[in-house]
Parts: sequence; structure tokens; C-alpha cells
Amino acid sequence: MPLKILRRSLPNWGWGYGPPGEGPFPAIVLLHGSEGSRSGMIYRTAAVLAAHGFPAMAFPYSNGKNSGDIIEVPLDSTAEALSSLRAWSIVGTKVGLYGSSRGAEHALLLASLMSRDDVAGLPDAIAVHTPPDVICGAFNSRMWRDAGDPGWRPWDPADRAWNWRGSSNELLPTTPIEIERFNGPIFLSHGTKDATWSVEMTYRLRDRLKRHGRAPEVHLYEGEGHSVNSDIENQHNEQLIDFFGRHLS
Repeated sequence: MPLKILRRSLPNWGWGYGPPGEGPFPAIVLLHGSEGSRSGMIYRTAAVLAAHGFPAMAFPYSNGKNSGDIIEVPLDSTAEALSSLRAWSIVGTKVGLYGSSRGAEHALLLASLMSRDDVAGLPDAIAVHTPPDVICGAFNSRMWRDAGDPGWRPWDPADRAWNWRGSSNELLPTTPIEIERFNGPIFLSHGTKDATWSVEMTYRLRDRLKRHGRAPEVHLYEGEGHSVNSDIENQHNEQLIDFFGRHLS
């Protein structure tokens, strides 16, 4: 029986899943959270999107394997990855961007900087789950502590997660992410009982976008935490497919 979902690879880029055939298809770049690209979580989402007609490629941006570190990650590399995906022969004219948790931060920050600096190749639509509304500090997987641990401490401004065009000086922790600079469709989702990154951050993103005349699509999952149960994950995936189907077609 022929496969309905194929593993797809881009040389020097990464891999994901897509439908059979040569397209052209609308495609999506996926950005993992602090769990890292090797955890498999982001590839699960990629497979679901692929089953609905999207080549969905997970970009492994963190430093190292497994959870890896998010320390001085060059956002320029992700902008280049978007351009490489657009140039792929099976990809049509539109490319989306999806991220969860630190991947959501990554997606929103990248889009804001590309918009500000008029960089070509902006994503045509962005969806994020459990996003922050500010830049967060560097993530060291060997030293991570949750907020309930006595070893927890606030972000050190010297420990920076991201850089852009070779510098992290303007990407200090707690700096607001200026996502209102991005003029395309935006999907925001969050569990209302998220104890890792508060849903208040999505409320602030929503309100910030509305103040600037944007109309984000917002989905709140009542009683859910940073991770969601199976039923809500299925609902979330249906909403993602609908969102990207409308805006990348």
C-alpha cells in the first residue's frame, strides 16, 4: 500500500513530513520548544499537518541534541530556512510558521524583526501555542529549574537566547516582542491554567495586536496547562489545519 505521508528532507536544513507528489503545496516551518527537536513532539505535529496536505518541516535550531540549549541562537538562520523552503520545487507560493513555547517566542520574534528590517521572505501566516509576549533569557538544559524549585532565579540579562545580524544587544530578556509589526494572519492559543508560561501573556499579545488594528485568531483551552490532553490536542490540530488552510491556500 502506498504511503500517504512521506518523510521529506532538505539538504543542510532538516526534515519533516509531507504528502506524496510533487506539488506545489503550501508548506509550514515548525519550531520546537525547550524539549528540543529530538524529543519527537514537533515531528508529531508535522505528521498531522502532512496528512492534510502540507509539507511540514521541523527546523532544529537549538544548540546540541535532545533538549539542547537556546543560547545566542542566530535568528538569521531561521530566516534563511524560510527562504530555502520557499525555493524547494514542491512548495508553492505560500509558507507558514508554527511554534510552541520557546518555538512560539522564536516565531513571533523572528517575524517582528524581519518586518522591522524589511527582510524578504516573511511567513504568510503564523500560528503559535503558549507564546510569551516578551523575549525570554537563555535556556541551559543542564541547569533548568521550574518556578517551584528553590534553585529558580529570574532571567540574567547577560544570558541571551537569540541574536539577530550578529548581535544580541537589542534582544535582552523582558524586552516586549513587537509582533504588531507583522501584518499577516496570526493564530494564538494557550491553556488557561498554564503554570509554566501564564495565559496572561497571550492576553497581552492579543490586546497589543488589537490596539494596532490587527485581528488575531485566539483559542483558549479552559483548564489546560502548558501541555494539553489528547482531546484538546486534537482540537488544536483541527484549528491549526483550518487556519493554515484558509491563509496558505
